[in-house]
Amino acid sequence: MSEVTATDLYEVTMALSYLREGMQAPATFSLFVRDLPPGRGFLAAAGLEPALGYLSRFRVGASDVKGLAEALRRPVEDLEPLQGLSFDGQVRAVPEGRLVLAGEPLLEVTAPLPQAQLVETYLLSLLCHQTAVAPKAARCVLAAAGRPLVDFSLRRTHGAEAGMQAARLCGLVGFAGTSNVAAARRYGIPAAGTMAHSYVEPFASEEQAFRAFARTHPGPVTFLVDTFDTDRGVATAARVLKDLGLGPGCGIRLDSGDLGAPARRARTALDEAGLRDVEIIASGGLDEYGVDRLVRKGAPIDVSAVGTRVGTAADAPYLDAAYKLVEYDGRPVMKLSSAKETAPSPKQVFRGPGLRDVIGLAKEESPEGTEPLLRTVMRGGLRTEPPDTLAAPRARFEADIAALPEEARSIGHPVPPLPTVSTRLAALTAVVRHRIEAQMLEGDGQ
Repeated sequence: MSEVTATDLYEVTMALSYLREGMQAPATFSLFVRDLPPGRGFLAAAGLEPALGYLSRFRVGASDVKGLAEALRRPVEDLEPLQGLSFDGQVRAVPEGRLVLAGEPLLEVTAPLPQAQLVETYLLSLLCHQTAVAPKAARCVLAAAGRPLVDFSLRRTHGAEAGMQAARLCGLVGFAGTSNVAAARRYGIPAAGTMAHSYVEPFASEEQAFRAFARTHPGPVTFLVDTFDTDRGVATAARVLKDLGLGPGCGIRLDSGDLGAPARRARTALDEAGLRDVEIIASGGLDEYGVDRLVRKGAPIDVSAVGTRVGTAADAPYLDAAYKLVEYDGRPVMKLSSAKETAPSPKQVFRGPGLRDVIGLAKEESPEGTEPLLRTVMRGGLRTEPPDTLAAPRARFEADIAALPEEARSIGHPVPPLPTVSTRLAALTAVVRHRIEAQMLEGDGQ
């Protein structure tokens, strides 16, 4: 599948019309989330790295033109004005890992109008999915209160590429490892995993299964102990670990049921067997809510593995995001539709202590005590900096999450900070609204 043709049809029809009408002046589009999903006190900016990669590669080739013509049921000649079009614009964006709030632009694209229009769908797809998953993973980090987390989401995500994105985002917010081998290799995240219940079942007994596994993997091993009876499985695992002289670095995994009570019994059994260094790993439908309950109840769980609900952002799997034109050919524009009104002109977000943010105009000076969030990451279609490794966005995330107000960090009932609007942006919005309303009245009078 071509990245160029992975778009909504109306992007193509609009871009083609712009070209035929000679409308190729610079246009600025702003990509933002209107409202935070329920249960979220913040978002974490994510997806910028793959978005910049996409824009760097963007070019309409002959095969793309043919595919678009087939989709439109038009002669290829009608679509030829698009051929050779590439992205040579500017991108200003919030760096990955920074926390963002409702109404704040994640990125702004400034490019000739047909270019800026054609890239809309793909950019929304990249940023929306990842900016939905990232805060879910981040909330797990908050719930774990310093205990390690491992990403187990690949098998339940909406496709392998979504699984790669989820593993990267988990690493970005501080997960200790991932079961996704490809992601571990690509992003330098430690690979982590144990065994499945299906491994245990073909053997004559759990003990045979555990001993066979240890023969193949003589280093630190983790035994899945709840295939049949959890307490017996723990006892068997303890016996095998002691017989083989294994201890530090090894673990047992609980994957079923309440998890808290079995973990307490398992910890007691392991300690009584002299295996105090053997860790207890918990999995099975966990997300920030489950991890939070276990931590608050004092369950002796050393590592939590989260998968389905985090990789799919199950309780808030989409964002009410938009990519809206805010300026064309130097003229500020806005949308006045009920409940979907936008603000005109390129913008900047000025961050104060405690995520007290002000959304202002891009040309405004930063108010005292604030820093601008959006920075230029692409100019003339070229990146302004080398690609980030995970270390840089992780450091940004850790700094912002530490500054986040306590009520926004809450797992049960978060209250997000609300950004304010600068005086200059509010004034310009009023002027542009008045201009549009006057034009509408003038049109009605004709």
